Amino acid sequence: MTLSAALVQLDARDDVEANIAAAVGLADDAAGGGARFVALPEYLHYRGTDDGFRASARPIPGPHTEPFSDVARRHGAWILVGSTAELSQDPARPFNTSALIAPDGSVAAVYRKVHLFDVAVEAGPVDTESARVMAGDRLVTADVDGAIVGLSICYDLRFPELYRALALAGAQILTVPSAFMARTGRDHWEVLLRARAIENAAYVLAPSQIGGPPGQAAYGHSVVIDPWGTVVAQAPDVVGIIRAELDLERVASIRRQIPVLSNRRPEAYASVDRAPRR
Repeated sequence: MTLSAALVQLDARDDVEANIAAAVGLADDAAGGGARFVALPEYLHYRGTDDGFRASARPIPGPHTEPFSDVARRHGAWILVGSTAELSQDPARPFNTSALIAPDGSVAAVYRKVHLFDVAVEAGPVDTESARVMAGDRLVTADVDGAIVGLSICYDLRFPELYRALALAGAQILTVPSAFMARTGRDHWEVLLRARAIENAAYVLAPSQIGGPPGQAAYGHSVVIDPWGTVVAQAPDVVGIIRAELDLERVASIRRQIPVLSNRRPEAYASVDRAPRR
């Protein structure tokens, strides 16, 4: 079994209509070029001030997803709307939400970002995403043409337990739509993505933003990584599309050869003994 995938790399700014139009155009090109599964980055609709982000929030399904539903129906493709601001019960803190659109245009799955980017790195970035975003509290998988896809968003990448839980729930493909910061991306982006692929013997699809507003430069380097940890496609530093064929038998083969999921010893992880100080 194979799945034709495409990742869209964007440079979204503070114009919601222009950002959505650009993202829809590239998604349409990707699906029209034969991709059965198209994935877009985090914050694809808006990158700007916190107040602007709050004001951009809409329900899902709604105006941020409907144009991608049109693309899905037109091409009979799956579209992962990497993330947009979704209205929550708190007007000051919408969800940061990834929506998977099915080929019939319906919303097949919704994942709300669990781990929020509250960091203070020397020489930047400094951010408190929790001040503008409501955290989700559920992990999500979805069946895409018989392949199980596990959903995540950007900063989730630093929490391996999330991806292990998705893999144990059957995920063969892990999606990481991102707006990963350039400062940390240079050292951490590919290393972390390859680790998540290797330790779970899964494909990792990571569409990312480039550019961005002052002080928010994104690293880009959208990438597809196979379950052995090999980079099979990577975007240059431009807006555009990369493509890859995902071989699901390769996932099964590697999991047979190195059965990390079945070799786990969860009963030994319940407590950690501390040896006495000498």
